[in-house]
Amino acid sequence: MPATPNEGLEPAALGPPCRVALGFDFGRSRIGVAIGEAVTGSARPLRTLSSRRQGPDWDAISQLITEWRPDLLVVGVPRHADDTANATTVAALRFSRQLQGRFRLPVATIDERLSSWEAEQRRQATAASRRASNATLDAGAAAVILESWFNQQRSLTSCATPNS
Repeated sequence: MPATPNEGLEPAALGPPCRVALGFDFGRSRIGVAIGEAVTGSARPLRTLSSRRQGPDWDAISQLITEWRPDLLVVGVPRHADDTANATTVAALRFSRQLQGRFRLPVATIDERLSSWEAEQRRQATAASRRASNATLDAGAAAVILESWFNQQRSLTSCATPNS
């Protein structure tokens, strides 16, 4: 998944090494959240937040940031198959800027066109998770987004292990 322009966001490649990151699968009614480690390049679904009053649940996001103390936030930005923007693209980029403004953490964006599909494939791979809800799928998509970002950044020193 190629990265999308951060449109005014500070590049996550600047600053100290990334160890822990929170990933977000932005949606208008739900936002999936995942936690990941740069050292292993792995992420796991954390939870799904419901929107409040037509916007993100900033209190819940603040609690997650306080609890997990991430070095970086990564937001998946959806686009059409032909790479054009849609209404959710604009909203996800706005969410990215708001995250950076509220929490003063580096924020990166990445194209997440196939994250929900991949999360569904992972879910179907295990019998127990076939009964999982769409909310669980959103958190799984956030994990896919975060892992994709880690994979893309492996060659950069900002979010790589010292020995890589």
